[in-house]
Amino acid sequence: MDNIRGAAFMVLAMLSFAIVDGMIKLLAVRMPAGQVIALICFGGLVGFLIWSALRGQALWHPAYLNGRVILRSLAEVVGTCLIGTALALIPLTTVSAVIQATPLVVAMGAALFLGQEVGWRRWLAILVGFVGVLIIVRPGMEGFVPATLLAVAGMLALATRDLLTRGLKVELSAVQLGSHAFAFVTPAGVLLAYAQGQALVMPQGQEWWQLTFGILVGMVAYLSIVAATRKGNAGIISSFRYSRMVFALIIGYVLFSETPDAATLIGAAIVIASGIYTLWREARLARASQRSQAALKSA
Repeated sequence: MDNIRGAAFMVLAMLSFAIVDGMIKLLAVRMPAGQVIALICFGGLVGFLIWSALRGQALWHPAYLNGRVILRSLAEVVGTCLIGTALALIPLTTVSAVIQATPLVVAMGAALFLGQEVGWRRWLAILVGFVGVLIIVRPGMEGFVPATLLAVAGMLALATRDLLTRGLKVELSAVQLGSHAFAFVTPAGVLLAYAQGQALVMPQGQEWWQLTFGILVGMVAYLSIVAATRKGNAGIISSFRYSRMVFALIIGYVLFSETPDAATLIGAAIVIASGIYTLWREARLARASQRSQAALKSA
């Protein structure tokens, strides 16, 4: 039952993230991408602060000054700004396909920097997944779009954020971590707009509704992914992260008439297959380790 509940929350989170990506791309047609990011994150920050106050959580925590927490939020700034800029320049489905490689980078980073043991099978799956990313990006080939590299760099930054989250040893709730990150991203989004030479634009008419919708759905996404990872088999539940690609394909087609080419679809399929195998292998080894420890205790 925990696995079913966790998978449902994970699918809801991925649907919500895909919708937020669509809102950013839609709003970035007339408004600077940095401004859109800033407005959505500011709204999310206010929402999370209200949420914390209603639940009796402190709005300020000394751990906000922790170096790793600050580094995590800076990684969130880089990742969000790069992904947001990429969404304004290239198809939503291409950005989403690249983002699918995040778990593979996290697995590699955990082995290189956190001392997590990764066997040759998972290393091979990670390398195959990176081949899938190269197929999507197509460097040096016809159809290569330089802006796709922004999505790749953003994905690497988000993977760095996830690695820093794993290494955190502070007592902060997910909402507090989200509030901290949004507080960093909000001014960064404004600075991004100015750095790109774009003047801020006052939202008009339905743009206010689109922004409000993006903020609310973004909060649902964040809270859903936290709920998804609390209980159940992490490998099984995390594999449902890849449902985001399905939702991105639907939203891209409906809102932007996007039809991804064969290379993008093949590359995304390779990345997803590699990621699912990596997660499955990690979960299987974790279960084997738990059984061994239980046998030693009972002996």
